[in-house]
Amino acid sequence: MNTSQITREHGAAGGTGDRLLTAATYLMLILFGAAQALLGAFFYSSGPAPAASLGFDLVLFASCLLGAWGLRRPVGAFAPAVGWFVAAFILASATAAGSVLVTASVAGETFLFGGAAAAMLGLLTAFVVASRRGIGATGTRIAGPAGGSGAGQANGVNRRKQR
Repeated sequence: MNTSQITREHGAAGGTGDRLLTAATYLMLILFGAAQALLGAFFYSSGPAPAASLGFDLVLFASCLLGAWGLRRPVGAFAPAVGWFVAAFILASATAAGSVLVTASVAGETFLFGGAAAAMLGLLTAFVVASRRGIGATGTRIAGPAGGSGAGQANGVNRRKQR
C-alpha cells in the first residue's frame, strides 16, 4: 500500500488547505478546553458540593475523546487537555493581592484534580482505542505482523479453527 492510498483511506491528505483546516481544528479544540476551564472556574461550586465539578470533569473527558474521534487521530485528545490545563493553572493561581478563583474546597479540588485525571484518562483512552484499531498517533494505519495489514493473522486463526 503506497502513501497516497493511506492518505485517501484515512482522510489525512497532504494539501495546504487540509493542513490549514487541521491546524484550525486543533486551535479551536485548545480554545474549547480553555473555555471549559474558564466556565468551570466560576461555576464549579454550583449546586451540591462536588456535583458541578464532576460534571465539568466528565465534559472534559468527553471533549478529549471526541477530539480524537473527530480528527481520526489520538493526538486530537491532546488539544482540549492542553487548553484546559493552561487555563485552569492560570485561573487557580493566586493574584498579587492573594485572591483565587478556585478555592481549596471539596468542589474546587474535585474540579482541579478531577479535571486533570479526566484529561489524562481521555488521552489514555484515545491512544488505547487507536492502538487496538492499528492507528498511529498521526492517523496512519500501523502495519500488522510481517509488514502486512493484519489480514494474514485472521486467516491463520481461521485455518486453526478448520483443523
